[in-house]
Amino acid sequence: MNIKGKWSLITGASSGIGEQFARQLAKEGSHLVLVARSKRKLDTLAAELTRSYGTQCQVIPQDLSIEGAAGELYQKCQQLNLNIDLLVNNAGFATHGLFEQISGERQHEEVMLNVAAVVDMTHLFLPGMLQRGAGAVINVSSTAGFQPLPYMAVYGATKAFVLSFTDALWWENRDRGVQFFALCPGSTETNFFNVVGTDDASVGAKDSPERVVEVTLRAMKKGKQYVVPGFRNYLGAQISRFMTRRQSLRLVGGMLRPRKQ
Repeated sequence: MNIKGKWSLITGASSGIGEQFARQLAKEGSHLVLVARSKRKLDTLAAELTRSYGTQCQVIPQDLSIEGAAGELYQKCQQLNLNIDLLVNNAGFATHGLFEQISGERQHEEVMLNVAAVVDMTHLFLPGMLQRGAGAVINVSSTAGFQPLPYMAVYGATKAFVLSFTDALWWENRDRGVQFFALCPGSTETNFFNVVGTDDASVGAKDSPERVVEVTLRAMKKGKQYVVPGFRNYLGAQISRFMTRRQSLRLVGGMLRPRKQ
């Protein structure tokens, strides 16, 4: 789709992959709705992008892990008379360690942000795209979505949900003018591992968020359904197809096992 002069909404836009989506879409002439918890960071980014590219930016601070937050965000867009033509569901985080030793409240927030917010946002903004006969939704999954992750059980399951959900909606909407696309990055140079609290969750060399987003937008323009940036990441995502489930769990569990144990 041609995004020039149209509105893109990006969640988790204050840093990392979300920030890069904002930068690269602004460069292509898109107006932006920037969503994250930190208003200060969003305001700074918005001012820079307006100054550099002349793009219009609306900053909406919102914690999407809270029940009903997606609905509040949608209502704010409606009040501002914004038609969202590209939705980037990027916000998310991970936990790492033995399942029962991780805070249940934290894992609940993980499911709410990684899964419920993605479903709610898509449910709210898709009808408008269908009515206009054009639009696109990018859901950020992960290489984690291709197999279960011991020691990151909830995170792996949420990203498997996002990948399955996006594939299904890609099929449902393939002839209706709305493109669905799943981004499945591997380890990336972002604040992700700072939030996790350990690099034990990192596998392989880290990619740059700039390149991840460049690869994503290029793949979308070619009409692809999903992308795994990086050849090694792609191979890693596909390897479970050639192994038994137990073999895959042994391999991944060995890589992700907390080093302190």
